[in-house]
Amino acid sequence: MLPEIGHLALQFALVIALALAILPALGVATSRVLWMSAARPLALGLLVCSTLAFGLLVNAFLSDDFSVAVVSQNGNTLLPVAYKFAATWGNHEGSLLLWILILAGWIWAVANFGRSLPLDMQARVLSVLGVVATGFLLFSLFTSNPFARLLPLPPSEGRDLNPLLQDPGLVMHPPLLYIGYVGFSVAFAFAVAALWSGRLDAAWARWTRPWTNVAWLFLTLGIALGSWWAYYELGWGGWWFWDPVENASFMPWLAGTALIHSLAVTEKRGLFKSWTVLLAIFAFSLSLLGTFLVRSGVLTSVHSFAADPTRGIFILAFLALIVGGSLTLYALRAPRLTGTASYALVSREVLLLVNNVLLVVATLTVLLGTLFPMVVDALGGGKYSVGPPYFNAVFVPLMAVLMVFMGIGPNARWQKTGASLLARRLWPAALASVIIGLAFPVAYGGGYEPGAALAVCFAMWLLLSMLADLRERRWRLNTSYAGMLIAHLGLAVCVVGIGITSNYSAERDVRMAPGDSQALAGYRFEFLGVRHHEGPNFISDQGVLKVYRDDRQIAELYPEKRRYLSQRGQAMTEAAIDAGLFRDLYVALGEPLGDGAWAVRLHYKPFVRWIWLGALLMALGAGVAVCDKRYRRVRQTRTAALAGLGAGAS
Repeated sequence: MLPEIGHLALQFALVIALALAILPALGVATSRVLWMSAARPLALGLLVCSTLAFGLLVNAFLSDDFSVAVVSQNGNTLLPVAYKFAATWGNHEGSLLLWILILAGWIWAVANFGRSLPLDMQARVLSVLGVVATGFLLFSLFTSNPFARLLPLPPSEGRDLNPLLQDPGLVMHPPLLYIGYVGFSVAFAFAVAALWSGRLDAAWARWTRPWTNVAWLFLTLGIALGSWWAYYELGWGGWWFWDPVENASFMPWLAGTALIHSLAVTEKRGLFKSWTVLLAIFAFSLSLLGTFLVRSGVLTSVHSFAADPTRGIFILAFLALIVGGSLTLYALRAPRLTGTASYALVSREVLLLVNNVLLVVATLTVLLGTLFPMVVDALGGGKYSVGPPYFNAVFVPLMAVLMVFMGIGPNARWQKTGASLLARRLWPAALASVIIGLAFPVAYGGGYEPGAALAVCFAMWLLLSMLADLRERRWRLNTSYAGMLIAHLGLAVCVVGIGITSNYSAERDVRMAPGDSQALAGYRFEFLGVRHHEGPNFISDQGVLKVYRDDRQIAELYPEKRRYLSQRGQAMTEAAIDAGLFRDLYVALGEPLGDGAWAVRLHYKPFVRWIWLGALLMALGAGVAVCDKRYRRVRQTRTAALAGLGAGAS
């Protein structure tokens, strides 16, 4: 009975989403305040129905209700409670329902915290979001029903959650990622609402910026958590592989980064309005494209959901409708979106525009590398693979150029900056960053690696140029500027981590029997053997290794080879890691080789933690920027808006 109530709640949610899409829009068209005001209670109703449906699906997993198809396929009585909860979104249908719930949450947040918006603008924004919600609810109800039953003879046991997903990182990774993905729908809705109303001004950019920052914050955390999960869970010691599904989340992040900076120019100077609107459409379109890639069945990846082609066709049609409709509106309104402010060739406006162009080009290179193999295959050209060599060769140089301009931009003034002034202010930072970068591999040891030298050089340039700007400001900074500094510092830290771990990592695949020792990067690994270990829903062979540095034991590691007891019966590798701020020692257990010997993979990963520390700092910077008091000011009171609309209606 409860699953049927959940399905009914989804149907009610669809009706409410349709009303949200239509009623406020009609209110705007007819200047009816009551109809526009209905958007807020409708947003609350959508959240209530979505929460009820999601809660009942969670209950089905927690209660092992195997009469529900997704529970039968992804649940198991032996599954720990935390993973039963996470199994709710560890499948196509449940993850789509989570997406709908998060979208409903964003819609409610705009309705509840956007009360300072003029009523007609809020009605437009919520109407656009209602259209988006309607599309996803139709997708869920007609192609991906999470409450489909296996009756009259349900199985007595479930197949279990994919062992790859039975991990604490995957409990939080999808929700964080989806909050970011779906959050860009708000920026998209503001852009479409502004085009609809014909009011693209500084106030519009100010309303949009905090929502975009929050979405970008969560997307950053989601990507970082996914990278961390891949590092320790897959057993190969890598943190990024340019997997198509990894790219599916990275492309909206790049476009969202460009959008954040473009919004700053639009708010401050009233410039780049059409560019900013286009970026908002682009960022959300890439989020929808990522949904298509993950759920259409065109990809084979540990991250993707196996799905039938009809689902892909539905998403593709919805993507065409949303993108095509918004771009058509853009084409009709774009001629009016010209800024009147002037600026010189050397100015902060131009430098931010260059940064934006570089970010968009980088996004397009990732998009090309991701879609090219699929397009060629679809046209009958055979199987092609675009891997790390392409992405590293194209993407990395673009990021290097971007970091150069990132150091210059904050030091430039609005409208006009003297080139000689910038040179005088920044030449000490440039010289010091080159010297430190070139000297770093010598001081670090382990051979001279130009890649590491360049990474440190660019990171130091970003840091020292920020310090030059702070000194020029006499160390005074507002909240928004402080957030920018923290985010840029996070990027510098991340670049250092990437550069050093990519160039100085060491690994060995060895055969080890009890009593054997192997040396790697100044550490000695002693293999003591394998012991039997039992978990809640698996049994494992657990290796025991002691790690020594200068004949002093510094760690004891327990890598595992797990065999799950469910119907899937899959074997999994669980790496053991001795983590530190400046290095990780990483051990993965392979296959038994006879006579007590095992294949063992040893890794030395210097500065790898800096990658995720940098991501956390970037997210923190976005959070600090959102706290800027400008975003809490009421630029136009609701009373005035209602009075104006009432006068128009009369």
